Amino acid sequence: MKIKHYLLATAVVSLTIGLNSCKKEKLADAVDEIETTFELSGDQAISDNLAEDANDVFMEIAQDNNVAGNFAPEPVTNVIPCATVTITPAVGFPKTIVIDFGASCTHNGITRSGIINIVLTDSVRKTGSVATMTFTNYYVNFYKVEGTYIWTNTSAPGSRSWTRVTQNGKITAPNAKYWLHEGTRYVTQTAGVGTPTIIDDIFSVTGNHKVTNSEGKIRECTVLNALQKKNACANIDMGILKVQGPNHYATIDFGNGVCDNLATISIDGRAPRTIILR
Repeated sequence: MKIKHYLLATAVVSLTIGLNSCKKEKLADAVDEIETTFELSGDQAISDNLAEDANDVFMEIAQDNNVAGNFAPEPVTNVIPCATVTITPAVGFPKTIVIDFGASCTHNGITRSGIINIVLTDSVRKTGSVATMTFTNYYVNFYKVEGTYIWTNTSAPGSRSWTRVTQNGKITAPNAKYWLHEGTRYVTQTAGVGTPTIIDDIFSVTGNHKVTNSEGKIRECTVLNALQKKNACANIDMGILKVQGPNHYATIDFGNGVCDNLATISIDGRAPRTIILR
């Protein structure tokens, strides 16, 4: 009987240890998932912001060099004075646009280096035109940007809109950490359509993305409330993005329209943490 009691007690202790171990493993897995979701949420926020920065540069250069369309040509003003812009051919489309920022070009508080390459099939604001953007050793505030961005003008009469597809996107942070991103954004201009200047342009952005870290962990990203990007502001200043993990989710809140470089991330509706966009 003593042996039976001993075996039963041993079994109970073993089961208790096993259950506690299992609980610890599940807790560790949950913490790891939450932290991965938080980290990849921040990464996607930076990816979106860098894509919008590339869009700002593209639109400024297009307007400055009379390839934007819709309005009478304006005098070339060299909006980014430390960048060298080459457009060929001089007449007709398609055009190849090379924007060379050299080793370091700081303008309006943003430091860029390297080259943006754009192939443009027709005027930027013309329905059906396509702009394909690639990068050569290109950095924004020391974040390296790689991949292909494809803008397709989907405008209807009286409005302006684009579909922007990101292929083979890769961002490498200043600390050498990198992540991959791809997906589609739907961009609608909500202000400034009737004026030739671009400073009053405001855009609404929706769509889905996928972000992957260097370990191959993936999160799916969906715009819940349209992101807002003003040409007068360097960063996205409004909108909410949802990042879905296996069992937990994050929401990225870009703010209420105030121009700054901050956003907040909340896990499962809990208290948010603040991140810097770039």
